[in-house]
Amino acid sequence: MTVTPAPLPDARPAVRLGVAFVPTTPPESLRSLAIAVEAAGLDDLWVWEDCFKQSGVASAAAALAWTERIHVGIGLMPAPLRSTALTAMEVATLGRMFPGRFVPAVGHGVQEWMGQAGVRVDSPLALLREHTEALRRLLAGDEVTTSGRYVTLDRVRLDWPAPDVPLVLGGVGPRSVALAGELGDGLVLANGRTTDEVRAAADAATDAALAAGRPVPDVYATLIAATGPGAQDRLDAELPLWGAQPGRGIGAAGDARTLADGVLRLAAAGASAVAVQPTVDEPDLAGFVELLGREVRPLLDQA
Repeated sequence: MTVTPAPLPDARPAVRLGVAFVPTTPPESLRSLAIAVEAAGLDDLWVWEDCFKQSGVASAAAALAWTERIHVGIGLMPAPLRSTALTAMEVATLGRMFPGRFVPAVGHGVQEWMGQAGVRVDSPLALLREHTEALRRLLAGDEVTTSGRYVTLDRVRLDWPAPDVPLVLGGVGPRSVALAGELGDGLVLANGRTTDEVRAAADAATDAALAAGRPVPDVYATLIAATGPGAQDRLDAELPLWGAQPGRGIGAAGDARTLADGVLRLAAAGASAVAVQPTVDEPDLAGFVELLGREVRPLLDQA
């Protein structure tokens, strides 16, 4: 069956709306979700690269191929797990194959997982800085020779660079957030953040960008959400899975108006885009995505 994407409204809201595909869902379910996100008229689909679950690059490539319009982001590729040259090759390839639609993000990765994989480093911040600086130059088409603490390249140049691909950084701590503002085109935040935490991170990234003479970065936030019967109980059960506690105003549970208000709160805190993350026990994922497009999206357009 061919699914025709819903037409986009003429006026776009101030915040992009998307869906987060988290690796608690099996990889084989991604195709139907990607198609549903596009059919619902949403903007973005974010895939994850959690160890040792799913490949972010493979997931993003497939989702981009199955769709024609939506942006697909990876949040995020752990710098210790991937060589800088390989990351540049993969990012440039997808950026050229799907121009204007791929949003890659790099970050530290979960340190426990990096230790399990045998790639944990003494200074994740130093690695991320070296990785990002070299990666940006490679994507721009430069020949790069560098010998840093962690990143070493000898006359590496991409045959097929992709200078227009945005380079987003992920982080939680203040120094990581500042680095995203200094070096990145955007900041992708972990899920399970309060509105105040999103605002503080957005402000810190903006301050760092302005101090470095760079444009204000986009900020990508996540709203964990549930709707339908037992929505609040399901949300309260979901939050601890991501290190968050109920009762702190994290996430949204209820009808379309409640979900839209949750998105708008994050937008008011500085988020440029919000990916809505359904709960692990979401009984009707296709219906959830359709609700976002049919009912939540118009409420954002009206705001």
